Amino acid sequence: MDAFLWVIVPYLCLATFVVGHFWRYRYDKFGWTTRSSQLYEDRLLRLGSPLFHFGMLGVVGGHVVGLLVPQSWTDALGISHETYHVAAVAGGLVAGLMAVVGMAILVYRRRTVGPVFSATTRMDKVMYAFLAAVIVLGMWNTVAGSIMTFGREYNYREGVSVWYRSFLAFRPDASLMADAPLGFRLHALVAFGLFALWPFTRLVHVFSAPVGYLTRPYIVYRSRDDRQLGSHRPRRGWDRVG
Repeated sequence: MDAFLWVIVPYLCLATFVVGHFWRYRYDKFGWTTRSSQLYEDRLLRLGSPLFHFGMLGVVGGHVVGLLVPQSWTDALGISHETYHVAAVAGGLVAGLMAVVGMAILVYRRRTVGPVFSATTRMDKVMYAFLAAVIVLGMWNTVAGSIMTFGREYNYREGVSVWYRSFLAFRPDASLMADAPLGFRLHALVAFGLFALWPFTRLVHVFSAPVGYLTRPYIVYRSRDDRQLGSHRPRRGWDRVG
């Protein structure tokens, strides 16, 4: 069971994540969008969207440091375990609360604004459920699981983080996750489920960036108001360019 949960399932989710995005981009380019509902309502959107997105940037940044940076590196820099732990808990709580509050506003908006609710798909609802579960479990682990678990301290940087790096190196050690507290295991499994769903939801917009705006030509606007033409009288036909 440990090998199934911490070797087979993660790689199945990873394969679905990669292949799913390729399939979505190849066969559903016009569906590769946020499906924005700003035209229907923007007051709550202006409040909830920045909170959620900036909060998630902090959450992702914290996971990158916590999972990918070995403890030996921070030890070599003179950062003690206690100092790192306090910074991780404080930063994680702030970012997590921002994400939770922002998401609550967005879900409330989606449920109470008629046109937005009508544009909500079943996959949107599943996505919100998985996303909320991942965030709440992560905050629980930050507050409770990383401090005291069943009367003993658990250092995830010596367990979960090592397993994650071994997973990325295609040499996963399932025993590292099997020994982790239940909250960390649930958080990881729900997160992998979210990654498997990712290509089939509006979350694909995370991998879209308006890079073309940097090189596209300027848009030229011409006035139709004769008063803007000064003393020049408009002539019939096309104006000469150049």
